[in-house]
Amino acid sequence: MHAVIMAGGRGTRLRPYTTALPKPLVPIGDSYAILEIVLHQLAAAGFSGVTLAVNHLGSLIRAFVGDGRRFGLRVDYTEERVPLSTVGPLFGLRDRLPEHFLVMNGDILTDLDYGDLLRTHAAGGAPLTVATFRRQVKVDFGVLAVSDGRVIEFAEKPTLDYRVSMGVYGLAAKTVASYPAGMPLGFDQLMTSLIEQGQYPADYPFGGYWLDIGRPEDYDEANRTFEAQRDILLPAGLRETL
Repeated sequence: MHAVIMAGGRGTRLRPYTTALPKPLVPIGDSYAILEIVLHQLAAAGFSGVTLAVNHLGSLIRAFVGDGRRFGLRVDYTEERVPLSTVGPLFGLRDRLPEHFLVMNGDILTDLDYGDLLRTHAAGGAPLTVATFRRQVKVDFGVLAVSDGRVIEFAEKPTLDYRVSMGVYGLAAKTVASYPAGMPLGFDQLMTSLIEQGQYPADYPFGGYWLDIGRPEDYDEANRTFEAQRDILLPAGLRETL
């Protein structure tokens, strides 16, 4: 199995942590970078190859990961000369990618089974499979539905329940085969295009641990809770070396 990790973002929302380090290399706990945890997880899940899409401070990622041998992986790289968003880097990789592969952001901590997601995607036949997570938001006001100047519904401080994308996807190579190399495209645009064409992405619901480390408060939470989550985030063999 093969995974592509998007590791080229500038991490502007996470400054000042990302002034000297690319976001995937910021440390979690006392011992590990985010990317280090992810690579160990992928190897434990049965992946053999990883492509890292790098840009901002990409030389530091190359120096840290190398050829991937110490993680039990074969790692290669693609470098964005200009920002290509979250799908665009794939368009120049067609000769390296299998029929189905995993794509993920490089700033995620989760105990999602990456191998199961990719196998489920490949068996399901969808052009794209999206790992999703349930979120609830409490609205602090009474909410009205209005039609023709009349209130037709009222809910006092409702809780909104919805599913969000985790930033982890199973993707079929044919889904991106028609896009030219060098074209910027995000997963939001790809999903909208597929839906408009009636090629509906599949949902892979997940109910475990997930944290998208995009803001300083997310990073603080990751460090604050890492010890409690260590056993589910680190593969067994890695835990035993501590």
